[in-house]
Amino acid sequence: MPWVVVALVQWGINVLALIVADWALDGFTIDRWGPLIFAGAVLGLANVFLKPLVTFIALPLILLTFGIAYFFVNVVMLLFTEWVVPDFSIDGFWTYVGATIVIWLVNWLASQLVWSVADDRP
Repeated sequence: MPWVVVALVQWGINVLALIVADWALDGFTIDRWGPLIFAGAVLGLANVFLKPLVTFIALPLILLTFGIAYFFVNVVMLLFTEWVVPDFSIDGFWTYVGATIVIWLVNWLASQLVWSVADDRP
């Protein structure tokens, strides 16, 4: 499968994950479709380009906590996305934690479903 198709599918999965997080959590709000689609792209790009750098910087802490600190790298990616995207807000630390869990779960489930149907993993 071409990388463009894989990127578009992942973008769509990110948008779906943000919709589910918006629906499931009170302190998580995205006002319109434009910011939602932009947030899916920013989250995907942050995970591709920024997450490896933040993970490398946090590696000693990740090793010290036996990987638990890696969860907070994902929280930082969501924090960055909220900072960049207008009309997108997350209120409170526990909403960040809940949103990170919801987004991870939806991404994992949707990716499993899509790649099992496509039968062609990237």
